[in-house]
Amino acid sequence: MAEITTLSSPNTTDDGLMTTMDTMFNLSTTLAPPEGSSCDLGYIPGVLSQATAERLVHFSTEYAVIHGYISAVVCTFGIMANVANIIVLTRKNMISSTNTILMWLAVADLFTMLSYLPFIMRFYIFREKDLQMFRTRDFAWICFLMFHASFGIVCHTVAIWLTIALAIFRYIYICMPTKGAIYCNIRRARITIFSVYLLTIIICIPNYIVNKISSGDLVADQIKTNGDDYSGLINVTRPTVLSDIYYHPDIRVGTPAAQFISKSNGYIQSILVKLIPCAMLTTLTILLIHAMHKAYRKRMRLKSQGRKAESEKHGEHNRTTGMLLAVVVLFMLTELPQGILTLMTLFEPCLQNYVYNPLGDLVDIMALINNSINFVLYCTMSKQFRDTFMDVFCTCCAQNKHGFLKMKLVKSSHNGNKTKASTCNTHV
Repeated sequence: MAEITTLSSPNTTDDGLMTTMDTMFNLSTTLAPPEGSSCDLGYIPGVLSQATAERLVHFSTEYAVIHGYISAVVCTFGIMANVANIIVLTRKNMISSTNTILMWLAVADLFTMLSYLPFIMRFYIFREKDLQMFRTRDFAWICFLMFHASFGIVCHTVAIWLTIALAIFRYIYICMPTKGAIYCNIRRARITIFSVYLLTIIICIPNYIVNKISSGDLVADQIKTNGDDYSGLINVTRPTVLSDIYYHPDIRVGTPAAQFISKSNGYIQSILVKLIPCAMLTTLTILLIHAMHKAYRKRMRLKSQGRKAESEKHGEHNRTTGMLLAVVVLFMLTELPQGILTLMTLFEPCLQNYVYNPLGDLVDIMALINNSINFVLYCTMSKQFRDTFMDVFCTCCAQNKHGFLKMKLVKSSHNGNKTKASTCNTHV
């Protein structure tokens, strides 16, 4: 939004610092460039033309009008979808190392939505129109805003690294089918999940420290803007009001230690939350596609040799890998543009204000859609997930449940494997 840059600390002098409140949640309290720098031009000579910079600002302003409403709808759907994911993936017949990671990924996405929905309602849809973005007269709401900024980054970072863990687990399972079940068992999955949550909370500590709450006086701001002309400040309804206090997010930059923490936080967010995950997701996507292609050729070879049972087993694993690959690719498509922009801002800090921030709302909605779409992927690509979902949520199907199981058992009994058909548990 056009007003985002006004949230920066007016006393900041370091143009190398990065965003502390992640653009994923568009609380872009980026540190302002120094006065008199090239960033004051409104464009970047040789990199970003003035016309393009103006179009980005115009797009940001126009889209911000509807961003709150679109985000509210996406969050509402996402909350319900991720609750359904958690319920289904915790059923006994769904327990596996892959599904355990998917379940905790759904938890991270759910927390993201639960935090983002009240934020979008208060600071977009029902914002105080006479104040700039992310400013409020209610101290409780500014406290929530600060919590949301840090909590949102933690949840989003957890989701990123769990997606990477998911891709690694699946790649090992494909490349080493005999030992994959040992290396990627449920115990190791739980250790991985715990480590991701714990390490994310730790590496985000600088972000908790660097953010702070500042206050301002709207009346004093108006006096300063009007050049000490008090005539424009007469309030006919409240003539005795001499101040109008508001609160806004800010960054600690008053001491060398604070500036060091701010810069460290910027590099942590850039490298560990953006650049490395994007590189890993891209690499793992390529590896998974290659592994799937090899598995497909092996399946066709088994099928041509008349080994139908083995061919069907490989086909089932390929479908699972395809679904997980879709999860990884969607996450990569959401994160890769941010990673590229983050890398560019390391070399050209002015891009933060003129490109990264104006696209903040768009980045937000892409991430929110990604956080809520996994349910659709599971339903469309996993029969086991669909059947379990129907069994849990659709009471109208309960009457057919026993008949369905009976048919399944009868069909399997012809092969003399009745018990296996009723208890088989595969990945999603």
